[in-house]
Amino acid sequence: MREPLPSGQGAVPGAGAPAGAGGTGPGLAAGDQGWTHLDGAGRARMVDTSGKPVTLREAVARGRVRMAPATLARLRAGDVPKGDVWAVARVAGILAAKETGRLIPLCHPLPLDAVAVDFRLGAEGVEIQATARTTARTGVEMEALTAVTVAALTLIDMCKALDRGMVIEAVRLVRKTGGRSGEYTRPDEPAWEDLGEPVGPPGPRA
Repeated sequence: MREPLPSGQGAVPGAGAPAGAGGTGPGLAAGDQGWTHLDGAGRARMVDTSGKPVTLREAVARGRVRMAPATLARLRAGDVPKGDVWAVARVAGILAAKETGRLIPLCHPLPLDAVAVDFRLGAEGVEIQATARTTARTGVEMEALTAVTVAALTLIDMCKALDRGMVIEAVRLVRKTGGRSGEYTRPDEPAWEDLGEPVGPPGPRA
């Protein structure tokens, strides 16, 4: 049986009501303004999702590692001293998605149904895309974003002997589905196929 939260230590205003329902108690204005991660006293808390339905949710995130043209050419040729950049960065991104609840303090640990990480060689560097899927009470956007970011960090680690000036940039949510807020698609986002040439075998489909 789940133990109740100690009085005054992270108690949720309006607890017991379905998510999104009104409640009583001091400081509810913070929640009314969209700051659901704050309690009535303005303290950080993990949002209570127990009243939300379990639904299928998916998120797609992208990012880029900008690098020197010579480094990009070495990646294209598969000439990187540390080995298979794509395999290592892909696995790192998948592992990171699974650890998001431990890395980001207020994220819920989610049972991920699938995660895929893919790469393309763009005009200025490597484009990264991660897709995450879960059947849960909260969204999977942070898992997709974390997968992209850690895949980018791993790519830099694999290539830093060739290029010390690489930059991670443009990490963003591209699309999400499921949940109370419905669907979101980033405006004017190009198709993945238009961002560059594919590299290595594609990741398993999410």
